[in-house]
Amino acid sequence: MRYSGWQVLAQGITGNRGWRPAWRDPAPKGAYDIVIIGGGGHGLATAHYLAKRHGLTNVAVLEKGYLGGGNVGRNTTIVRANYGLPGNSEFYSHSLKLWEGLEQDLNYNVMHSQRGVINLFHSDGQRDAAARRGNMMIAQGDDAILLDRDGCREILPYLDYDQTRFPIYGGLYHPRGGTARHDAVAWGFARAADRRGVDLIQNCEVTGIDIENGRVTGVQTTRGSIRAKKVGIVVAGRSSQVAAMAGMRLPIESHILQAFVTEGLKPVIDHVVTYGMGHFYISQSDKGGLVFGGDLDFYASYAARGNLPMAEHVVEAAMTLMPVIGQARMLRSWGGIMDMSPDGSPIIDRTHVEGLYLNCGWCYGGFKAVPGSGDCFAHLIATDQPHPAAARYRLDRFATGHGLMDEEGTGSQHNLH
Repeated sequence: MRYSGWQVLAQGITGNRGWRPAWRDPAPKGAYDIVIIGGGGHGLATAHYLAKRHGLTNVAVLEKGYLGGGNVGRNTTIVRANYGLPGNSEFYSHSLKLWEGLEQDLNYNVMHSQRGVINLFHSDGQRDAAARRGNMMIAQGDDAILLDRDGCREILPYLDYDQTRFPIYGGLYHPRGGTARHDAVAWGFARAADRRGVDLIQNCEVTGIDIENGRVTGVQTTRGSIRAKKVGIVVAGRSSQVAAMAGMRLPIESHILQAFVTEGLKPVIDHVVTYGMGHFYISQSDKGGLVFGGDLDFYASYAARGNLPMAEHVVEAAMTLMPVIGQARMLRSWGGIMDMSPDGSPIIDRTHVEGLYLNCGWCYGGFKAVPGSGDCFAHLIATDQPHPAAARYRLDRFATGHGLMDEEGTGSQHNLH
């Protein structure tokens, strides 16, 4: 069924009895050309682009839970392309262009809102760094505007500009950045992949990866064995565990990243705003809740829950930046499991096992990367060649130290995470 205004009208006047499920619920077949392990945003996007761009439809996406139940449904929904380092700059620029045409591509409303992202700075040094990053964004072909204090005050009047410890000097404005509805992104990619013939198999946990003579031959699952010519691993915070089934030890640590949401309020925040002195970021959802988050909890864990010290830190930063938030009631918080790479940049690459591919290490940036990641991973699996936008996302950079994209300033090791 193609979604349209006519469908909404027709279904509305006939009691909404004609809607059909957005995707099938097939049983797994015994064999596929390609198996994607992980039915999150990246896995679903990979399946969509495999079918759309490369005509590969004998594909299964295996999800141990339900579609949209992982990080793609647990994040602060921010979309941006404001990176400065080569490697990440061209990739996220590519991903943002895909976001801008995504709703037409999927025939699905993912509520992509280009409301703008503003990174505040609070010192001369931070202003210089913001100016350099903005120039690199423009050189990449993206947009960036350096705002002074009065420029920020004009569009963000609710901030505390007179705080004595960390005064606001200005901000780097990225107008094409914004937000999208996270679960709608999962559902849109799922529906599109299903329409092209991809099998989306839920409640199907992979328990082993079959390898013969150095080549992958299939997977073992809780719903039986499945043969496959190629297998892609894209399971975010569980990457190390799944890759270990193929004898790999990844340069990945899994950490908790918390997010919070308040009660629904009247419109107050038109943009996405980040606080340069507290790793705090905030926007307002379509339902009115203020959605915000901070930094990692800073201990490795697979538990999808956070600790109180980081919650306290985030709330302190919120009150410092915009004291008005103290009048809102916080409704809930949640924790997502981040697959943290040492240099803060992802991996999209082949592995030492022929036919086995890896997509992981998205750190804090997984949601905004969904379309770009799916497109580049599909290209790699289909052609065995890296997509030009992801050519630097090599796995071996952590062994050699060559080609690091050191967003974290920590080098090739985890010792500073």
